[in-house]
Amino acid sequence: MKKLTLLLSTLLLAASSLSAQQLSSKKSLNLAVTKLIVAAAEQEATKNKWTMFITVVDDGGTVVAIERMDETQIGSLDVSIGKAKTALKFKRPSKVFDDLVNGGKPGLMGLGVTPVEGGIPLLADGKVIGAIGVSGGSSQQDAQVAQAGVAALEALLKK
Repeated sequence: MKKLTLLLSTLLLAASSLSAQQLSSKKSLNLAVTKLIVAAAEQEATKNKWTMFITVVDDGGTVVAIERMDETQIGSLDVSIGKAKTALKFKRPSKVFDDLVNGGKPGLMGLGVTPVEGGIPLLADGKVIGAIGVSGGSSQQDAQVAQAGVAALEALLKK
């Protein structure tokens, strides 16, 4: 009984010494911000007459939004999700893996990556808070549309 009392006292002491100041505070995506990111990406695609799937995932890899523009090939759905999750999991654009595979390192496929340009991490205060993945055009077109979404987030964070 003495050991249990000592253990409980120690736990209570440790818990009481924690304060809210010691907890991390981080920015995270919400639906309103995600909609702005997707709208900016869609605007870029529309301006260029491209049809795309645009996917945004949060920092846990959960899909927050998927948009399928009219007439976009259905196969681009899974690719857009894969690009977003690749950018998120590895904290770098999916193009990095595209370059590695094209450079003769096909073993990366076993890492669960989508090694195609068009996935970009979303950052706030230098931390990854999610990612955007775009598919439907050429790799360069997908990346251009994804970058428009990233630019919208960056502009919002500067306000």
